[in-house]
Amino acid sequence: MAILVIFLTSLLAAIVVFAVMVLPSRYVKHSPATKESTRVHVLVLGDIGRSPRMNYHARSIANHGGYVDLIGYDESPILHDLLSDERVKVYGLATPPAVLKSLPFLIAGPLKVLWQIWTLIRVLGYDTPPARWLLVQNPPSIPTLAIALIVCCLRNTHLMIDWHNYGWTILAGTRGADHLFVRISKAYECALGRAAPTANITVTHAMERQLKEAPYHIKSPILTLHDRPADIFKPLQSEEDRRAFLEKLPETKNVAHDIVAGRVKLIVSSTSWTPDEDFSLLLDGLVTYAKVYATPIVAIITGKGPQKAHYLERIAQLTRDGQLPNIRIDTAWLSMEDYAALLACADLGVCLHMSSSGVDLPMKVVDMFGSGLPVAAYANYESFGELVKEGVNGCGFETADELAATLGRLFTEGGAHELKHLREGACKEGSLRWDEEWDRVIGRMLGVIE
Repeated sequence: MAILVIFLTSLLAAIVVFAVMVLPSRYVKHSPATKESTRVHVLVLGDIGRSPRMNYHARSIANHGGYVDLIGYDESPILHDLLSDERVKVYGLATPPAVLKSLPFLIAGPLKVLWQIWTLIRVLGYDTPPARWLLVQNPPSIPTLAIALIVCCLRNTHLMIDWHNYGWTILAGTRGADHLFVRISKAYECALGRAAPTANITVTHAMERQLKEAPYHIKSPILTLHDRPADIFKPLQSEEDRRAFLEKLPETKNVAHDIVAGRVKLIVSSTSWTPDEDFSLLLDGLVTYAKVYATPIVAIITGKGPQKAHYLERIAQLTRDGQLPNIRIDTAWLSMEDYAALLACADLGVCLHMSSSGVDLPMKVVDMFGSGLPVAAYANYESFGELVKEGVNGCGFETADELAATLGRLFTEGGAHELKHLREGACKEGSLRWDEEWDRVIGRMLGVIE
């Protein structure tokens, strides 16, 4: 009996020691905390390079002397100044196995989530040193918020959620609001939103108001941090700079002289080619425009996404059918530097973003304003007016006919004065920069501004 007791005691001790050894190391609070001792994990369960707001967070923290572990899928180019900053380290998450794409959703979905759970626990809990804060982008909320909460409890880390949108409303756009997965996602996001964060950030005041009410009822602090353009997005200094870039860019080099002279109008639209941006609005609007107005248009569409091939075929068919006379539509995948220059060279930006929640805002419009580019943007959602001011820095539309009428009005000779006025408004709005907004709203809370 004594031997059994000794054996069981030894086994229990071994289990306890093993459990303690495999637990993640914990953040030890420095007293007093200083910006030099502040470390922040910045997490996006997506492509880091295509998450500009999270890149900007990382850069702001590092610029103020903090340390940043930037975590996500390392697929697209990241801001160059982040890669060269010794205070920033990038941790790439392993992407799910390609074989999952060939499996039915009911099988692939859960397996993908299990893969993400494993990779998030490994990177957040063990590969990275303990941090004072974990700043996580939402959406996606599954499994990000749950794993973030568990890791923060184990590592003595404060959790801050940056609410870009709601995961369940995006899912509802493809599955329907009454779908079982949507209801589960909504309940999960509301519960974790209440329980998890030390603090929250939202992209609009409208979203801040919603999170305080049903069904979220979030009681922890909520701060609104409007997106602002980074320094890379800025108006052109001269027409010579505009001409030089347009002559260099393959999509515009043959018409650069006509664009600079105003005989051809250049519009730019950035899209993720997903259902929450109805690209048909732009195509139908251009078809209607071509029937009525004579001013030629070159439209450059940037971005990657699942519906791109579908719309490329539709563009080709419209061109073959002669429905786009005097209109050329090109797609491009540009470096951040070239994309910023293209925005500054364009006559008008077009935004097709349709807010699934009604309270988020498109970052692409922020970048356009930073480049001094006025916009025509889809307008039928609550927070639209927090960014686009009708007749001041842009124009709203809800239908293809309204978009065609806006293009026709602005691109005729009589619309030159209005377009110039809108450009001035865009420049003024774009003069409000990310660094100023971030320092005012977030810097002191994270501990990098004293």
